[in-house]
Amino acid sequence: MHKAMRFGALALGLLCAVQTNAASIPQGPHGGIAVVPLDAVEAVQSVTFLNKAQLIVEDYAIIALPLFHDVGEQEVQVTYDDGSIRNVVIKVLDKQYPEERITVTDQEHVTPSPRNLERIGKESARMRAAYARFSSQPPNLLPIVQPVEGRTSGVFGSRRFFNDQPRNPHSGIDWAAPTGTPIKSPAPGKVVVVGDFFFNGITVQIDHGGGFISMMCHLSEALVEEGQTIKRGAIIGKVGTTGRSTGPHLHWSVSLSGERIDPAVFMAVLNALHED
Repeated sequence: MHKAMRFGALALGLLCAVQTNAASIPQGPHGGIAVVPLDAVEAVQSVTFLNKAQLIVEDYAIIALPLFHDVGEQEVQVTYDDGSIRNVVIKVLDKQYPEERITVTDQEHVTPSPRNLERIGKESARMRAAYARFSSQPPNLLPIVQPVEGRTSGVFGSRRFFNDQPRNPHSGIDWAAPTGTPIKSPAPGKVVVVGDFFFNGITVQIDHGGGFISMMCHLSEALVEEGQTIKRGAIIGKVGTTGRSTGPHLHWSVSLSGERIDPAVFMAVLNALHED
């Protein structure tokens, strides 16, 4: 069976996270991913979208669709070892994200002082540098492990208001869990950032390869060090409520080629590929 047809079958039921239409055009919502089947993957040198290299997993390119990108047809470039380039049409779909209103007791976590703004700027630069990494394509990425079990208390892309003041959309998924619950690494990788940040609290960022970076936030304790290589399922820390948090939970952000995307969609679609 043709790859695009197989993928259309296995993606069915994943909340329309990735779809194929009658013309087999890979498609997904902004803030999600599109999956492009690759022929002769062993001869593929790189896959790019919006001038950014993309993750390659098995026989597929995983295309990061920015949250604020225009909807409609776009082109992905597949470059082969012989220098030839194949343009693949994908389609970015519209999606309506929910609104979320949050009350926090510490007004500094809504309108920080100049001193804290300076701290936030330094911390943001450190995290952005980690998100910008693109190490070699991972050979053994799948399956993706859910970092912690718990009630979903926050979804990706929600338009957030803190004490009725609008802020950036939610960049990940939240799971409520008791303080001290062990947190697993979703895939093999290298720890690139460990820090205690103003908004994110105790934070761990992991480079999984191919532009796939995880960020775990609000930990009560980090159990890894920067530069440490870890296996899938390794315990990297414990659930907490540090930083701007209203209760114990894990926040997991997935950055793909420098773009924050929906972790739930990413995990479901890639694991469906693995099971195919």
